[in-house]
Amino acid sequence: MDGGPPVPSPLVPLGNVSSDSSMSLEQKTTFVFVILLFIFLGILIVRCFRILLDPYRSMPTSTWADGLEGLEKGQFDHALA
Repeated sequence: MDGGPPVPSPLVPLGNVSSDSSMSLEQKTTFVFVILLFIFLGILIVRCFRILLDPYRSMPTSTWADGLEGLEKGQFDHALA
């Protein structure tokens, strides 16, 4: 040993410095929640742009009249009487 002042190890925190720079549990939870909200917002934005670019892809191919058994298409006058 050369008798000089001890050099602090970078792995050992220095007194007040670590408590001021670290985040509390509430701040960490809030940060994670905000990150999750941004991910959810990004997914919604991508989905909305896909619908805007190709709106007919998300529509079903069947129509409401496919389920009619006794009535033919266009014969609603006889059904009301």
